[in-house]
Amino acid sequence: MRLLTGICLFFMFSIALSAQSKEKQKEIIEDSKEAKAAFLKKDDGMSKFFNGSYGYVMFPNVGKGGLGVGGAAGNGTAYRQGSLVGMAKLTQVSIGFQAGGQAFREVIFFETKKEFDRFTENKIEFTAQVSAVAAAAGASANAKYVEGVAIFTMAKGGLMYEASVAGQKFKFKNL
Repeated sequence: MRLLTGICLFFMFSIALSAQSKEKQKEIIEDSKEAKAAFLKKDDGMSKFFNGSYGYVMFPNVGKGGLGVGGAAGNGTAYRQGSLVGMAKLTQVSIGFQAGGQAFREVIFFETKKEFDRFTENKIEFTAQVSAVAAAAGASANAKYVEGVAIFTMAKGGLMYEASVAGQKFKFKNL
């Protein structure tokens, strides 16, 4: 009887977790749509990246904080030629002069299938050499792909003083 009760509880817990993660996934997808609209509202020139890239990954809510050593994390959505194909996770570690916390959005564009496939195969990470463009009116006009990748960020709130070196790592999961 205990075994049967344990098995039932396990399956009920598994179903509840699955439903919770599906709801979280829906929330991230909706937040990503809102983030895309916010990027386009800030700089309508970004439409050339959204429409012209092979794929992109949208992280609508990235939280960042640090005091000497810092970190950031966020969940997002991955699109191939305009269609949602998976979910993504961003983690970042930084070291240097930094204090505070902030929230921001980040979108990463992949110029070709090769770069997007590297992302979906979890073979891509960025270091200090890759820089992001802060989204602002007209900022995308001069932005270019660097090694097939273009990154834009948009602050949402908070205050962070920073002169640090950071690296971002990503995980991709097919839908």
